[in-house]
Amino acid sequence: MTEFEDIYQRYFKVVFLYIKSISRSDEIAEEVTAEAFFKALKALDSFKGQCDIRIWLCEIAKNCYYTYLKKHKREELIDELPENELYESKSVEKKLIDKNDAYRIHQLLHKMPEPYKEVFTLRIFGELSFQAIGKLFDKSENWACVTFHRAKKKILLEMEDYHE
Repeated sequence: MTEFEDIYQRYFKVVFLYIKSISRSDEIAEEVTAEAFFKALKALDSFKGQCDIRIWLCEIAKNCYYTYLKKHKREELIDELPENELYESKSVEKKLIDKNDAYRIHQLLHKMPEPYKEVFTLRIFGELSFQAIGKLFDKSENWACVTFHRAKKKILLEMEDYHE
């Protein structure tokens, strides 16, 4: 078995479930995951090992998903969601409803150091459990929870300053 085949066998399900949690569609997740592994195969030589390979693969998959959305013009505006879906995700997630706040949060995330940025993104946008995030980083569930809450606290503090 080649190195890439081993990577594919070990991490396909992780990447698939990550994209499925974002897209909420098996078909989209299958298509995007296949594209992500194709891109990963072409870029495998550029992987330097500075992060867990699962994170690298999920990042490629996330970018493939965004490309998929642009290509298929399936971007859902939060205004078009039924009201009951809007109220299911509260707290910092509430701020993502407001387009200006959402843009500001994405700006803050872009500048946020690792691992805070990735943990926050996996938790909020990937909807992964703390246990799954901990496994991705080869850390404990508690580490993932603490890291997420620190990132969330940083964002909330910056958002308070932004609104003043």
